[in-house]
Amino acid sequence: MTDTAASDGEPSARERTDATASGNAGVDAATARVDPHVKVLDEDVVARAKARGLDVVVYAPHFTRLPEIRERAARFSDDDLLVVPGREVFTGNWRHRRHILAIGLTDPVPDFITLDGALAAFAAQEAAVLVPHPEFLNVSLTAEEIAANRDRIHAVETHNFKALPRQNRRARSVVVDSDLPAFGSSYAHLRGSVGEVWTTFDRRIESESDLVDALRDGAPRRVYHRGGAAHRTRGLAEFAHLGYENSWKKIDRLFLSGTEPTHPDHVAYGGEFDAVSEY
Repeated sequence: MTDTAASDGEPSARERTDATASGNAGVDAATARVDPHVKVLDEDVVARAKARGLDVVVYAPHFTRLPEIRERAARFSDDDLLVVPGREVFTGNWRHRRHILAIGLTDPVPDFITLDGALAAFAAQEAAVLVPHPEFLNVSLTAEEIAANRDRIHAVETHNFKALPRQNRRARSVVVDSDLPAFGSSYAHLRGSVGEVWTTFDRRIESESDLVDALRDGAPRRVYHRGGAAHRTRGLAEFAHLGYENSWKKIDRLFLSGTEPTHPDHVAYGGEFDAVSEY
């Protein structure tokens, strides 16, 4: 592994959870390296995660119901790599959508419901609630929204591989201002991105509940990233992938027809979220 990026510096007592460094300094058997947000999962992803020294990845694909995510995560977990199911829920409507990541859900929560409705559902299930890519384009919680919901959020992302450097700097300032714990992820939509960014916790994580507890308890952690030309090239490829991810045609085809698995009107939800549905 060639991790050549410079550290962001020594963290203060609170910033211990959002310092971004490179390499694997200080990692030992009593720690866990976690990529807490990936969108792809197959044999190649698992092999890459293991090659990059990860212990845990969180698999949270778009527009996929929780039972299917759980089944696939279990299929690719083994003694060397734990795959934890997660749901990145799209809250709000298409023009004012806000992404929020839940880990530890026991029951499905649909997309395109209100932010308050999603947070209430997460709290009822005692899930860990994470804010990915804060203030990123028009798909992220703002600093003001994070502050307003601080008591229902367990961590905010400070380093997202898909984001540009200035966007990650802004994310770090949001974490400092909110005084919330941090995390970093590859946010891999492309197989080669897995493990480019990870979060190292100060404890072993051997189950989904271990990870949920670490997040909800604010366990000490540090965010790391790889470096070098290959790292930068992969990052640009991930950023370019946004063009597809944010196309109206894709969203209309996959979701807004009202028949897709995570639409709040889908029969699978039995009308439970009608009161907070945006569509």
